Amino acid sequence: MSTPAATPPGGTWTLGDLTVTRFGYGAMQLAGPWVMGPPADRDGALAVLREVVALGITHIDTADAYGPHLTNQLIREALHPYGDSLHIVTKVGATRDEAGGWPPARRPEELRRAVRENLENLGLDTLDVVNLRLGDAQGPVPGSLAEAFEALVELQRQGLIRHLGLSNATAEQVAEARAIAPIVCVQNMYNLAHRHDDELLDELAEQGIAYVPFFPLGGFSPLQSEALTAVAARLEATPMSVALAWLLQRSPNVLLIPGTSSVAHLRENVAGAGLSLSEEDLAELDKIGR
Repeated sequence: MSTPAATPPGGTWTLGDLTVTRFGYGAMQLAGPWVMGPPADRDGALAVLREVVALGITHIDTADAYGPHLTNQLIREALHPYGDSLHIVTKVGATRDEAGGWPPARRPEELRRAVRENLENLGLDTLDVVNLRLGDAQGPVPGSLAEAFEALVELQRQGLIRHLGLSNATAEQVAEARAIAPIVCVQNMYNLAHRHDDELLDELAEQGIAYVPFFPLGGFSPLQSEALTAVAARLEATPMSVALAWLLQRSPNVLLIPGTSSVAHLRENVAGAGLSLSEEDLAELDKIGR
């Protein structure tokens, strides 16, 4: 692997005892259409993963449900044996069906199987961080997570998981999980236009827990805003670069995991996130999701 030239924008954050770059990489887009099947360009997918490491990024987000299994197998092929500084965060709690849906799989036996499959496909003895995915494709769903989370705590006691987190969770579920065992991160949908987690994000910052926005650029419907376009034009930058930079400046506990299947786009994301937004820029952008 090549030696990183510099630390990506945003510096670093500590997940438990693991130091990661705040600018990370989300591997979901490496699979085929709708996150099913192999990529159209396998060599290109491997090249993206190697460029992630070459750029100094030390936080890769994945799930064995991507593909399914194929994205983790690509990560292993491209990067194994992993460098000491590289940390892979995965998630369990959903699987895939033949129609490309994401049915829940949160019974203890399903979670145990998912952890084993992540370990096997990534080529690891211990998973750095495992997020319990809750809710459904429409978002968080209220309800107790105790049985599922306690199953992961037991796997943590067995040494198969180093740290735990949550994904697609309500604030109440975050509190319930923290009453059972420590968590190091919460991964929810959040971006300039979707600010429903503002209060939770700030609470987690006070507690030293990372907040990891998924769909930081809007997901399948990219962010659209006159204010975003205006700020981007003023800075001679792309709207997506401004959106990433805003997230990094939103709070020091925000970790970015934008995904791409293109080396060029990966480099653009890293460079764009390094924009410095003024107080005027931030005030204008803050109006978007209010």
